Amino acid sequence: MMTSSFAKALLFGFAALAVAAPALAQRKPPEPAKKEEPAPEPKVEVEGKGAILQGLDKVTARISTLEANVGQTVTFGSLSITVRRCQRSRPDQKLERAAFLEIDNADPATKQKKRVFNGWMFMSNPAISALEHPVYDVWVKDCR
Repeated sequence: MMTSSFAKALLFGFAALAVAAPALAQRKPPEPAKKEEPAPEPKVEVEGKGAILQGLDKVTARISTLEANVGQTVTFGSLSITVRRCQRSRPDQKLERAAFLEIDNADPATKQKKRVFNGWMFMSNPAISALEHPVYDVWVKDCR
């Protein structure tokens, strides 16, 4: 059997719930959040008009700075280097420069050219994609 004070408290709780229930039922459901269009992704790189390269002649230990516009071919020893693209990171991004190069080596005896490198070279880590040549090294210094 319930005690009278417990019964009164229980009855009072049900009464309060009965009074509050209609008020809860009248509340409007929250409005769905408006879907905002995502901002367009910012361009990660900026196109350059040309590349600044450095070349090392391993025989003489001389370093040369080479500048070439996109589409232009420069020579370094027996190498012909053509810059196809040069990109640099935006100023608010990590510093990076990359150039797409085509490098041909001319055989001194026959003057025939053979492609020895075709791809992207990166300033921050030249070992990722490096020219493998017994006499010359070439790497990207900057884009302009």
